[in-house]
Amino acid sequence: MTTSEETPAAAVHPDPCSAVLYVCAELGRDNPSLAAERAELEGRAYARVRGLRIAEVVRDPYGEPDPLRRTGWWRVRTLAEAGTAATVIVRWPAAIAPDSAADLRHREVRWLQDRGVQVCYSWAPLARQRASRV
Repeated sequence: MTTSEETPAAAVHPDPCSAVLYVCAELGRDNPSLAAERAELEGRAYARVRGLRIAEVVRDPYGEPDPLRRTGWWRVRTLAEAGTAATVIVRWPAAIAPDSAADLRHREVRWLQDRGVQVCYSWAPLARQRASRV
């Protein structure tokens, strides 16, 4: 028996210029929304420079290591399956799942890639990479 996590969906061909911006950032002590605001601005700039159009910004509170336990991440998956976007932009890999749960991050990146969706990181040192590799 296979689960929806393991079964590749039928091929959907999204607009190659369409992206989803996923923001999952830790709340700061002095300015709780600063990290999320920076992640969104950075993601929008990343998209603009690369000619991508952001179809939707999806937000999640930071803290739950398993992306499948986050409402926002389920929205990302739904948009990917629907063919709404060819790219998911996220600030850095730990926004998908922390380093302590890297296997969960790899699972999700593979799941997206199996549907023809690439994952790109907007944080400058990682933004030079074309797309995420598992």
